[in-house]
Amino acid sequence: MEKEKSHPYVGMWVTGDSYIRHNLLPNGRYDEARGDRKSAYQGSYTIQGNHIEYVDDTGFTADGDFIKGILYHAGMVLYREEQEGGKE
Repeated sequence: MEKEKSHPYVGMWVTGDSYIRHNLLPNGRYDEARGDRKSAYQGSYTIQGNHIEYVDDTGFTADGDFIKGILYHAGMVLYREEQEGGKE
């Protein structure tokens, strides 16, 4: 668990229009918002290298890859959100 807390990919990832927001929590859980729907999907994730595997609480699975600071997931492109609200 300690390894996850310090993982560089923990934090908020958003699409260019901010419609989809993945919050990768330090405890291995994620919370996905879609538009005005906060917590539209929730579940767990694991990261191995630059690959992420998602399992939502209903059992649905998905995956993605981090490439040069961008998360490519299920046909979406998500960018790291800085605490101040900007992107890297």
